Amino acid sequence: MRHSSAASRLAAPNSPPRRECACAVAGARTSASPPPGPRGGSEPGGTMFTSTGSSGLYKAPLSKSLLLVPSALSLLLALLLPHCQKLFVYDLHAIKNDFQIWRLICGRIICLDLKDTFCSSLLIYNFRIFERRYGSRKFASFLLGSWVLSALFDFLLVEAMQYSFGITAASNLPSGFLAPVFALFVPFYCSIPRVQVAQILGPLSITNKTLIYILGLQLFTSGSYIWIVAISGLISGLCYDSKIFQVHQVLCIPSWMAKFFSWTLEPIFSSSEPTSEARIGMGATLDIQRQQRMELLDRQLMFSQFAQGRRQRQQQGGMINWNRLFPPLRQRQNVNYQGGQQSEPAVPAPLEVSEEQPGTASHTEPWARWAKITAR
Repeated sequence: MRHSSAASRLAAPNSPPRRECACAVAGARTSASPPPGPRGGSEPGGTMFTSTGSSGLYKAPLSKSLLLVPSALSLLLALLLPHCQKLFVYDLHAIKNDFQIWRLICGRIICLDLKDTFCSSLLIYNFRIFERRYGSRKFASFLLGSWVLSALFDFLLVEAMQYSFGITAASNLPSGFLAPVFALFVPFYCSIPRVQVAQILGPLSITNKTLIYILGLQLFTSGSYIWIVAISGLISGLCYDSKIFQVHQVLCIPSWMAKFFSWTLEPIFSSSEPTSEARIGMGATLDIQRQQRMELLDRQLMFSQFAQGRRQRQQQGGMINWNRLFPPLRQRQNVNYQGGQQSEPAVPAPLEVSEEQPGTASHTEPWARWAKITAR
């Protein structure tokens, strides 16, 4: 006990204060790079796509069905059955005047344009992260609610255009499962963090969400009146995601229907677990380990955001660092003050050499010895 107390007393003057240690640890945490991502998952700062955990369509049977079935039907109608495309035209004029209600279902499921099919399939593949986070039932409820609400907003926007500008677009709306795809941009913008990948031209930066927005913009500009479907999808996504009107309690998948589809269709569209991924975490089951992997990726995104904010605060100026060319007045005063102190020549004090010190000698030592000899 005595030796330990003495050692602590001797080490106390040399140890830094606790406050400085805490500041140093905090600075190291904020400036440190995020931990390396697991193998098989996408790293947050190095890819253009969002970090969605496992690669492929594991734990996303509904997304897989939306990728395969509408795409196959769209190719079938475009290549083999072009004469049947008139049955899948999204014509609001025929729905309103001729009471062809079946067009609300057929005209809003299958895309007749192949480039719309390709873009929407890429977006659905990247939005599979919401099925993994929410579950298949909640994800299907979001798609169903936005699909139903967007049909109502399509009618309202078309009537508003015809009443305000005299533009008739009731028979030219694009067909396909497009409105729920645009509705998924609402939770994508709100819940997926933005991580910078590269920076070009100062304020312009490329993030992990840039390519998704480019795909959405390509789909937004693919047709003349597709912006009506896009706006109705975004509004329906806002209404469903905000939960102000309690739409999620009305337009939802019942539990008995979810169990029925999980028994019948989920074994068909389910994907096997990726074998090339390293296991992360100490979970007892594979599902718990998968959840721990997703939490680790979210933590990596958070660390990347902290590091990005720290770099932006340190840069202060975009392309041209004006502080380097024209330093602030306070900094110049400090530099001038330090320069004034350094400009004064430091005159070293004369060193007195004692003859009694061993290993030192002066130029008078031989004359002193000769004086002693002559005195004897």
